Amino acid sequence: MTAQVDYLVVIFTATSGASGELLGSDEKELVQLVWQLVDVKNKKLGKVNELLIKPDLSDLTEEKEEEDVVEESVEEDNRSGADNVFTATSLETALNLFHLQLTNEVNSTGAGTSMCLCTDGQLHIRQVIHPEAASKNILVPDCFYSFFDLRKEFKKHFPTSDLKALNVHIMAESLSIPVDVPAMWDPSVTLDPSAILPAEIAVQQTQIMGSIVLALLSEPFCHTFSTQERVSEKFESGTCSKMEKVCDNTVIRARGLPWQSSDQDIARFFRGLNIAKGGAALCLNAQGRRNGEALVRFVSEDHRDLALQRHKHHMGNRYIEVYKATGEDFLKIAGGTSNEVAMFLSREDQIIVRMRGLPFIATHEQVLNFFSPEDGLKDMCPVSGGKDGILFVRYPDGRPTGDAFVLFACEEHAQCALRKHKEILGRRYIELFKSTAAEVQQVLNRYSSAPLIPVAPAPLVSMLPTVSLLPSPGGVRDCLRLRGLPYTASIEDILTFLGEFTHDIRPHGVHMVLNQQGRPSGDCFIQMTSAERAIQASQRLHKHVMSSQRGANSRYVEVFSCSAEEMGLVLMGGSLSHTHTHTHTRNRSGTGLSPPPCLSPSAYSFAPAPPVMSTEAAALYPPMGQMLLAPRHLPPGHAYYPASAQLYMNYAAYYPSPPGSPTTVGFFPSPSSLSSLASPGGLIRMPGLTYSSNGVKDLINAVQAYQYAPEDALMHTHGPVHAHDPTGTLLTQPKEWVCI
Repeated sequence: MTAQVDYLVVIFTATSGASGELLGSDEKELVQLVWQLVDVKNKKLGKVNELLIKPDLSDLTEEKEEEDVVEESVEEDNRSGADNVFTATSLETALNLFHLQLTNEVNSTGAGTSMCLCTDGQLHIRQVIHPEAASKNILVPDCFYSFFDLRKEFKKHFPTSDLKALNVHIMAESLSIPVDVPAMWDPSVTLDPSAILPAEIAVQQTQIMGSIVLALLSEPFCHTFSTQERVSEKFESGTCSKMEKVCDNTVIRARGLPWQSSDQDIARFFRGLNIAKGGAALCLNAQGRRNGEALVRFVSEDHRDLALQRHKHHMGNRYIEVYKATGEDFLKIAGGTSNEVAMFLSREDQIIVRMRGLPFIATHEQVLNFFSPEDGLKDMCPVSGGKDGILFVRYPDGRPTGDAFVLFACEEHAQCALRKHKEILGRRYIELFKSTAAEVQQVLNRYSSAPLIPVAPAPLVSMLPTVSLLPSPGGVRDCLRLRGLPYTASIEDILTFLGEFTHDIRPHGVHMVLNQQGRPSGDCFIQMTSAERAIQASQRLHKHVMSSQRGANSRYVEVFSCSAEEMGLVLMGGSLSHTHTHTHTRNRSGTGLSPPPCLSPSAYSFAPAPPVMSTEAAALYPPMGQMLLAPRHLPPGHAYYPASAQLYMNYAAYYPSPPGSPTTVGFFPSPSSLSSLASPGGLIRMPGLTYSSNGVKDLINAVQAYQYAPEDALMHTHGPVHAHDPTGTLLTQPKEWVCI
C-alpha cells in the first residue's frame, strides 16, 4: 500500500501490429503514445498529448537537417483530436521526450510532484514498452516501473467484473459516463484483434480513461489509488528447495535458447514480467551441457499467461518457443537439498563462473592461482571468499567430476575470469562459462544424488520380436522410406507428394517416425501394394520437393524402396545401411536413423507377454531375473506386425541420462532348420566379441548353468577358416558367436 499520488498519467500505446488483447504478441514496434494528466486533488483533466514514432530514413541518403524531435502544434491535417502532437525518430528519443514533457507539465501545474502512470490493463507497459526497450538495450525512465491497472481499480467497486473481459467502453457504461464521440473501436466486439489500430482511436481511448478516473475519484466512489503494479528492475538469483511448493500455473518452458545464454538473458527476454527469485533454471543435457531449454517461474499466473504470449519472440537472431510447464518440472531442475550448495549460494550479488575439464587432482590453491597468478603477468581476477568461493563437484563416493563453480564479487572480475577460457591448468585446458544458481543445483543434483527418474537395471538379454534381427537383402522391397520431410509435414502433405502412387498404398500404410521427444524426425515409411510400384515411386519422386500446408518451408525428400523387414527394424529402434547385413561397421551414409526413433501411437492390443526364462534361472540373477519373468511389452504403431508379435521396450531414462544402448546379447526362437533338439530350442546371438577371444571356452563359460549341447556351439565368421580341432569345432578369428 502506498499513499495517494498527486497526479495520474492516463497512458495508451499502439503498435504497428495487433491491438486489443493481442497487443504486443507479434513483436511489432511502438508507433503511437498518447497520454493525459489527471489532477487527483482538484479532479481536473489536462491536455491530451500524442507522440508519434516515425523512423527517420533521410540520413541514409543525406545529412539530417532537423532535430530528432519536433514539437508541433495542432495542425489542420491533425484529425486525431490531440491538443499537442510530437514526433520522434526512435523509441529511446520518444521515451525521453515523454518523460521530459510530463515532468514539465507537472511542474507547471504546481499542485504536487508525485505521479504514477495508469493504463487499461497490463499490456501497454509489460508487453509493449519494456520488451521493445530490452531488445534494443534502451534504458527505460523510472516512471515506467510502476503503474495503476485501471481494470483492477474498477473491479474493487464492481467485484463481479471479469478482468479479462473489461475494457474502457464497459467501464464507462457501468459508470454512466456519456461518450461524446461515437465509439469507433470497441475491443469487446472486434472480430479481428490482430487488425492494426486506427491512429485516432488511441486519443479517444485516452479521453474515455480520463473520464473513468474522474468518476472513480468523485462521489459516490471516492476511490483512492494506492495499490501500484510493480515491474521488476533486476532479476534476483537465489536457491530453491526440493521441499518447496511451486504452483503449476506459474511455470513455463522456454526452448531454442542460444547455448551461451544465462539467466540474465532469460530475464531480459521476459522483461516487463516479474520472475520469482531464482526462478530462471537452465536445463542441461546428459553430458552436462546446456541443451537450449530453460524453466522459468513467475510470481503469478497472470505473468505466466503474458509470458506465453511471447511464443516465438526473438532473442537475437533466434526465435524462442514458450510452453506451459509444471512446478514438478521446475523443482527437478532448480531444486536442491545439499547444505554445502546452500552455503555456497547464500552470498548475495555474486557472479558464478563454471569451470569444466579440471584435472581430477586439482586443488583449491591451483584454482586460486589460475585466476590470480602469483607472477602478476596475467590479469588478476580474485575469487570472492578465497577457498570458500570454490565448489568442487563430486560423485557420491567422493571422486571428482572435473567440474567446479567459482564466485566473483562483481561483473568486472567475472568478465576478466571468462577471458581465461581454454587456458591451461596442469596439462588440461579449462572451459569457463557464466553460470547460475539453478545450474549449480542441477549439476550437483545430477552427480551427488539419486537420478531424477529411476533407471531400471538392464535385462540379462534383450527382448526382440520374431522379426529377423538382420533382414536379408533379398526380401521383397514393397515399402517406401521417405527421408528429409519438413517437420511440419502431415499425412495429407505426404499423400499430395506421392500423387498417382497414393492409390497403391495399403490401408493404414503410412507410418510417421517420431523422435524420443515425440516430435517428427523427418522420416516416414509407406507400405505399397507391390514392389514394382514401390520401385517406380522411388525412381520418380527421389529428391523432389515437398511443401507443407502448415508452414512456409519446403524441402527436397529422398525416397528409397525397402522391405517390410527393414521397415520393422528401423521402427523398433535399429538402423539400416547399404552395407552387407552382417557387417558391424557403422556407416552413416546409409539410410539409418540415429538416435533410434519412437513409434507412432499404438493402434493394436496384444496379449500379456509370457515369461522369458524359467523361475529357477531367474533366481540366479536377482533382481534382473524378476523383470524377465514379467517383461513389459510395447505394441507397435504400424500395421506390419501380426497380432501374435510382441515388442519389448528397452529400459531407458530420457532424463537425465541418454537412452541406453542395446545390449550385446540377443534372444529369439531358433528356426526349425537349426533346431535338432526334441524340445523347442532357441538361439543366443552374441555380437561384438573381441578378436582375441579364446573360442569355444569363452562361449561355454558365458552360458554355464544353462542346458546346451557342446556340439551345438556354432561360430559365425567373416574371415577364412584356419583349422579344426579334434572335436570338429570351427576355429577362426570370430566377430560373433551363435549358440543353440
